Amino acid sequence: MAVRHRLISTRPQTVWAVLADGRRYAQWVVGTSDSEPVRGHWPRLGAAIRYEVRLGPLRLSNETVVRRCEQGEALELEANAGPLGTARIAIELRPWGDQCLVLVDEHPLRGVGGRLHNAAVEALIQVRHRAMLARLAKLCEAEAAEEERRRPLGQVVSPKPGGGGARA
Repeated sequence: MAVRHRLISTRPQTVWAVLADGRRYAQWVVGTSDSEPVRGHWPRLGAAIRYEVRLGPLRLSNETVVRRCEQGEALELEANAGPLGTARIAIELRPWGDQCLVLVDEHPLRGVGGRLHNAAVEALIQVRHRAMLARLAKLCEAEAAEEERRRPLGQVVSPKPGGGGARA
């Protein structure tokens, strides 16, 4: 199982906002482009997005379905890789002080990918996750910086409802 984590310098709510926008899937998932919701309301259970995978001149249209969603905390997806089968991708968000620890766990679920899974494939998934989490961090941290820029000077922010607050 390819498990990777990354500490992102923003709140879990900001990370969740990016994950919860199906149109942004291709911005952080390595190897995809042009994502769009096709069924349901992303990221609710059973919702799906379609995206394109480009390998040189070859273009494949694939789909990812939400299999489990715990609002703001966990998202489990089944990504269809066409002839290779499907993969389970679990993304967990954990508050880590004023940051967010993101854990990604991916493994083949059905089809040829599961039968051919080995240490070399695992290593490739790890490299892909490193790049994917770097993209996700860049998006989320840019959003957090933009939120901060737009916030009126002197506004008090509370990390939790009812918890004290200070100008961040």
